[in-house]
Order: sequence, then C-alpha cells, then structure tokens
Amino acid sequence: MQARDFPVILGVVLIIIMLVIPLPTWLLSILIMLNISLALLVLLVSMNMKEPLELSVFPSLLLVLTLFRLGLNVSTTRAILGTGEGGGVVETFGHFVIGGNALVGFVVFIILIIIQFIVITKGAERVSEVAARFTLDAMPGKQMSIDADLNAGAISEHQAIERREKIQREADFYGSMDGASKFVKGDAIAGIIITIINVLFGMIIGMVQMDMSLTEASQTFTLLSVGDGLVSQIPALMISTATGIIVTRAASNGNLGQDITSQLFAFPTMLYVTGATIILLGLVTPINDIITLPIGGLLAVGGYFISRARKPADPTDTAEMDEEIQADEMKSPESVVNLLSVDPIEFEFGYGLIPLADTNQGGDLLDRIVMIRRQLALEMGLVIPVVRIRDNIQLQPNEYRLKIKGSEMATGELLLDHYLAISPGNDDDLIEGIPTVEPAFNMPAKWITESVKEEAEMMGYTVVDPPSVVSTHITEIIKAYAHELLGRQETKQLIDHMKETYPIIVDEVTPSPLSVGEVQRVLANLLKEKISIRNLPVIFETLADYGKMTNDTDLLTEYVRQGLSRQITNQYMTDEQSLKVVTLSGRAEKILAEGVQQTEHGNYLSLDPQSSQALLENIAQQVEQMAIHAQTPIILCSPAVRMYVRQLIERYLPHVAVLSYNELEATIEVQSVGVVNVA
Repeated sequence: MQARDFPVILGVVLIIIMLVIPLPTWLLSILIMLNISLALLVLLVSMNMKEPLELSVFPSLLLVLTLFRLGLNVSTTRAILGTGEGGGVVETFGHFVIGGNALVGFVVFIILIIIQFIVITKGAERVSEVAARFTLDAMPGKQMSIDADLNAGAISEHQAIERREKIQREADFYGSMDGASKFVKGDAIAGIIITIINVLFGMIIGMVQMDMSLTEASQTFTLLSVGDGLVSQIPALMISTATGIIVTRAASNGNLGQDITSQLFAFPTMLYVTGATIILLGLVTPINDIITLPIGGLLAVGGYFISRARKPADPTDTAEMDEEIQADEMKSPESVVNLLSVDPIEFEFGYGLIPLADTNQGGDLLDRIVMIRRQLALEMGLVIPVVRIRDNIQLQPNEYRLKIKGSEMATGELLLDHYLAISPGNDDDLIEGIPTVEPAFNMPAKWITESVKEEAEMMGYTVVDPPSVVSTHITEIIKAYAHELLGRQETKQLIDHMKETYPIIVDEVTPSPLSVGEVQRVLANLLKEKISIRNLPVIFETLADYGKMTNDTDLLTEYVRQGLSRQITNQYMTDEQSLKVVTLSGRAEKILAEGVQQTEHGNYLSLDPQSSQALLENIAQQVEQMAIHAQTPIILCSPAVRMYVRQLIERYLPHVAVLSYNELEATIEVQSVGVVNVA
C-alpha cells in the first residue's frame, strides 16, 4: 500500500463515521467546504480533459463523492434537529446567500433541484445509455479495423495492443457511466426528501422540545434546512454538470475551452450578424441602449479582429494554388521515385475471391495472414514483411497470385463454394468433382461440393476448405523464398534486437570481423535449406569462433550448421527410432572432392557433364525409392562435400535435404536405405 492511497481510505472511513457519530459544527463546516472544493475540482478537470478515458476513474469517484455528500446531509440533519444549529457555512447560506428569506431560499432550492434532476441528470443518463450501447455495438468493427491496420503495416503490434486495450477500457467506462448516472439521479431525489424532512420535523422539534413559537420554529428550521440543501445541492449540481460534460465529450486534440472557442468562433461573419441583431433590438424595442450597444459593438469588434487574424484566402486563388502544387509534384523527381517502390510480398486475387478478405462477408484472410507471419516467425526465426492484399480485375474471377519483390512466384484458382479433396493415392474416380492440383504440394485433387464432403472423408480423402488451401499455399511459398526476403536491412534489425540481450556476442561478430552483408549471406544460406535462424545466439557464437579464420560465407555456413546439430537432428527425426538416409559411396565422394575448384572468390563444384549426369540420375533414383516408401528423402555425406552435393542437386531436387555426419547428434541411430554409386 502506497502513501497516496491513505487519503482515499481515510475519506471512506470518515464517511462511515459521519453516518454514525455526531460531529461538531465547526468540523461540519470544514467538510462542507471540502465537498464544494472537490466538486469544483472535478468540474474543472472534466472541462480540461481531451477524452473521457483521461478521467476513467470518474464512475467510482462519483459514487464516493455522492456517498460523502449524503453523509454530510445526515450529519447536518442531526445537528440541525438536535441543537438547532448547522454550522457557520449552513447558516451563511441560509442568511446571506438567500437574504434570510426562507421562502425565497426554498424556491431557489427547488429550482436547483429541477435544473439538476430534469435537465442535467436526465440528459446525462440518456447519453450514458446510448453511449454504452453504441460503444459495445462498435467493438467488433473496431477490433477488425485494428487487425486490418496491423496486417497492412499501418501500425505496429505494440500500437495494436494499445488500441485494443483502449477499446476495452472505453466499453468498460461507458458501461460504468450508464450505472453511475443513476447515483446522480438518486442524489437529487434524496436531497428533496432530506430538506422536506428537516423542515417538517424541525418545526415539530422546535415547538415541542425547544419551546419555540410556530413562526420562530418555521423561520429557524426552514432557513437552516434550505441552507443545508443549498450547500449540498450546489456541489451536486457541479458533479452533475461534470457527468454531462464527460459523457457528451468526444475525443479531441484540445480541451473543452479550446474546442468551444475554436469552433464557436469559426465563422467570424456570424459575429457581425449577432452584433447587428442585438443593436437593432435596442433601437426598435424599449430595451435600454446602454445595455445593447456595448454588447453589439463588442461582438462586431471581435468578429473584425478574428477575421483579420485569419485572413482566409480567395477560394479561386486556393484552387489555382492547389493545381500548381499538383503540377509541380507531378514534375518533381520525388513523384517518379515513389513509383519505384516494390512491396516485399503481394497477394492479388480476382473479384470472385473478394469474400475471402471481406470481413463483412465472413472472410478471415487478414487474420490468417497475421497467424502465418506469427507461425513463420516461430518456425524460421524470420520476421516476414507485411503482406499487401489487393484485388486485381485483370485476373480471372477465381484466380489469385503471389508476388515476392514484384515477381510472380505462384498462382492458383479457388472455388469458394467447393471443398478441395486431396487424393489418398487411390483411384481418383471414387468421387465426383472437378479435377485439379493441390497448389502447395502439387498433389492430385478434386473440387467437390459440400454434399459429397462426408463421403470423400470416409474414402480417405483429405478435405480442405478454400481459405485453408490458399493459406497453406502462401505459407509454403514464403518458406521457399524466405532467403530472398532476408536482406541487409532485415538482418540489421535482427542484430539490433539480439544486441539488447547478447551485446558481447554481437560485438565479437560485427562490424568486425564480419560485415552485416556477410552475416546476411550466412543466414540466407540457412533459410535456403529450410534451417531456422531463430537460435541466433548459437549462430553468432559459431561465427565469433570461426569468423576470424575465414570470411567465406559458404564455409561459415557449414560451421554454423554443425553448431546447430541438435536443432537439425530434431528437425529431421521422425517418430521412428532411426533416421533413414541415402549415403554416398566412397567413389562418389572422391569424384565430388576432385571436382572442387578453388578460386580467390571461393570454392565451387566443376564436374564434367558425364559425371554430373550420372550422379544426378543415381540420386534421383534413390530419392524416388524413398518417396515410394513414404520416407523423407535425406542424403547423408561427409562434411567436406556436403555443400557441393547441395550445389549439384538444388536446381533439380530442391526439396531434398543434404546433411553431413557432423550435423547429426551422436546418440541417434542412422539407417542407410540406399547408396549413390558411380561407375
């Protein structure tokens, strides 16, 4: 518990004391002035805030202040009826403020009650109800708008979280205000009842117990009761006004005073009209000119100075100026430069696929894209750039395509009213449908209607809805080209993020001995072979160890792969006890080793066409045999030739993993299911 919590706790305890224990009149006077001060403070704060959430505690504060005011009513009632005295503040309001006339005071009190109860409280209550309902109804739309802005890159994830929290707080605030406005209404009713009780029972007590005459008792207790009513209802009126200001306040860049002055005086010519009208009233009616002429003249002078300060430009000149500015912008080199920007990832679709992205029609593509980016960040360790989603009338209605850095990488076609049934490998004529190919993995499939969906699932088909088809396709394409999405700028962001927690490791790697570009090439090499770079600390530890010995990024990639041996082993190990691989014969490895050419720019593989063709054919045969037995094709070879085997097959067999013995944990069992031989 902090020190600033004690005043609130003591205030609540004091309220309980006021309800039970009689207080001296001098203390009541102090508390009454404190009540007026707090009410005035709340009113002024409500006028100076820019949006309601700046005073989000107001519903609870309203309850505490109302209870405090009612506690004062109870204490002053006890003092008035018990001793015939209400304290200096109550007596001052009873004599000085209302001139000692009980009837006038009672009328003023009734008018205050009417203003508060019928005008302010009733209006604030209605506005609170409407605001609460509209805020709750608008929550889903606001949430989807935030998700769309996040996916489009207009806001960061931190900003999205802040906006979602703000929406939730607004809903909670207006919901609380809907109930808190009832406190004000009940307080007004209680004020009337308490005053009437004080007057009636005061007269009875004055005549019966204090031996006063009817006139004396009426005068004394009516003045005290009305004074007590005024000192409680004036703060209540201020709190009611603050309630009305808060619930009617819209978010703005300024406070209430700034908004009123800037918007009310936005049209200076209206001040001339108003001033002339007031002066005319003084001339044609019996109203004294001494009153109307200064007011009308002041309005006219104010309109003149405001008009002079603003000096609005001629609309014709403004339009001509806008045209000149637009013409200059079109001629400027910046306008051409802006056309050169290329989005890292673009997803375009025909008009028939608009329901995929339209949230009003149930489309969840934006949400799926967000989840894809999260999934790839966890799997690959790479922050995928924002995916730009747009419709393209040049495409066929059901066609879509995915671009990476402006180049088309994949296309596909969806039938939104169908399901994609992927063949289990049996006869494809088992069910009726439109023949097609599953876009992500190029497997034979059919578009089927919902009526045969259950039948297809019973026959072993994998049935997928269209949004899942396109999401899987986007995911696989981004994985395949992740190394192209990692540039120097993205690498620098990863390095900066890592430097926050591992500054020493980063300092040992870059900018010396390795540049950001060299680190980027190592990471791109890993991504190209589907190796996650999420474990950056291990990668940088290895680069720190070997970066001083060589700056050959291909060789450094091999060292990093060996440092990630546990990760690579877990990546390729299945539920089986052993890892099934295809190995290279000694003859094949010797041919590869002898074909390595060393240059000043690095090493590369240079084989004669016959040897290259023989190796590729043999590898392709072994990979096909593994695929027939539903085994993941993996080639295992010595560390010296691993990257050259990869160079040999990456153009023809890009999905085949090539591992070295040093990249596998010593504890796992390796089973060779084939050998690559060369005659």
